[in-house]
Amino acid sequence: MARTSIIKRQVRGFVITWSLLTLIITGMTFFGIYLTYTPRPAQAAPIDVRANAAFPTATQPLAVAQVTQPPTLAPTSTPTLPAATSTPIPPTEEPTVEAAATEDEALRTDSSVLVAQAATEEPTQAPAPTAAPTVVPLTLDIFELGIQVKPENSADRQDQNNWMRMVRDDLSMDWIKLQVRWEYIEPEQGVYDWVVLDNAMRAADRFGIKVLASVVTSPEWALPDNQPEGMHGPPADTQDYVNFLATLMNRYPGQIQAIEVWNEQNLDREWASPRGLRADDYVELLRRAYQGIKAIDPNVMVVSGALSTTGGGTNAQTGVPFAIDDFAYFDAMIDAGMLEYTDCVGAHHNGYNLAPNFLWDAVPDDPTATFRGPFDNPHHSWSFRSTLEYYANRVELAGGDQKLCVTEFGWASGEDLTGVPAGWDYAVDNTLEEQAQWLYEAATLMEQSKFVRLAIVWNLNYGPSAGWSETDDNVPYSLIGPEFTRRPGFWSLQEWNRRYKGLIQ
Repeated sequence: MARTSIIKRQVRGFVITWSLLTLIITGMTFFGIYLTYTPRPAQAAPIDVRANAAFPTATQPLAVAQVTQPPTLAPTSTPTLPAATSTPIPPTEEPTVEAAATEDEALRTDSSVLVAQAATEEPTQAPAPTAAPTVVPLTLDIFELGIQVKPENSADRQDQNNWMRMVRDDLSMDWIKLQVRWEYIEPEQGVYDWVVLDNAMRAADRFGIKVLASVVTSPEWALPDNQPEGMHGPPADTQDYVNFLATLMNRYPGQIQAIEVWNEQNLDREWASPRGLRADDYVELLRRAYQGIKAIDPNVMVVSGALSTTGGGTNAQTGVPFAIDDFAYFDAMIDAGMLEYTDCVGAHHNGYNLAPNFLWDAVPDDPTATFRGPFDNPHHSWSFRSTLEYYANRVELAGGDQKLCVTEFGWASGEDLTGVPAGWDYAVDNTLEEQAQWLYEAATLMEQSKFVRLAIVWNLNYGPSAGWSETDDNVPYSLIGPEFTRRPGFWSLQEWNRRYKGLIQ
């Protein structure tokens, strides 16, 4: 019995030992097969940095709209300029819903902090270079058409997106103009409210639209002590304006392609100064601004302030001019050295009730016109063509090679409005069809003149912004009419720009 138990224990021990050895040998065999036949990860190929770089590509010349008559808008001798060598900036991809929500939250957070900033924030004393300069409009030698857009007075992202989408997709335009009112953004020195401008700038960037910023109106703290009440004017210390430009550019690095330095400085309502309407004072502001802008981003296009087209005028009681003839003021700016401090010469013309191709001294009478200025009182300021030709000729005669940037042009119509503002009587004469026709003709004349670099239509959406008020002088020019209809001028510009870009035949 004892011997049988010993034998059983030996058999069990042998079986257990043999099983363990079998398991170990089997496991090692499988492991060896795994090492032998399992593929190893492939070694990563060297990265070719050129694959991530964007190189310019050849493009076909832009198609030009056909006109029934050859354009006559041209200087006495047109400067010869090189052909365009750069391709347009592609539109940026629209963000996802999640990214947009994050961006909006950041906007609300940033804005609340900025509005609450105390005056302990040090004003910018000198421009600081940005990390990434803009992609350059300066190297382009083509005509481009844009439009002025009124930013929404809120942080509502969707409304602003709709305007920018309309500019890019419906009008096929690559530029907008935004008026940047310094007085609103920096109401106290060093305290900023960026809410509205942030909204507009982010929308423009989202849709790949280039921005011309027209920087105007000193805040009260920057004005001279004896500034006339209710009048806009330059700062007492020009450095304050330069500091604001630096702050603006550093907030939006690479997002502003052009800056217009002031607006209609030949009018006292825009340039009320103890020294009066002096062109040399304006050129000094332009000089300082130009140097400050170029120190931050040399590729930003600096545009001189466009003048109001006027014959001038003097206050009968004080004998002080409230306006200077734009031709005389333009000549004085050139004499003061304006061309040394601008990349593009600013110009305005809102065409009254006169077609764009008429010279001021060859205007055929229109007996149906209720506004008689161009017909009974001939003057260069009535004429779109005469104004631009004069500016281009004076630049050429002074040895400049700059083109014009027409930062505001348009025709007013009151046809679909309940009334027009006092002093804008010519809007009653202009039908919506005439507005559309003259916008088309003006774009053609400027493009074929070869001396206009950029033209900004006045305006897209000031009508809805003002509720189509009959007292707001911006409304008759708006391409968005009552009930958010698109006036004929909208479709006219769409057709012109798409033909010009070769998008339609």
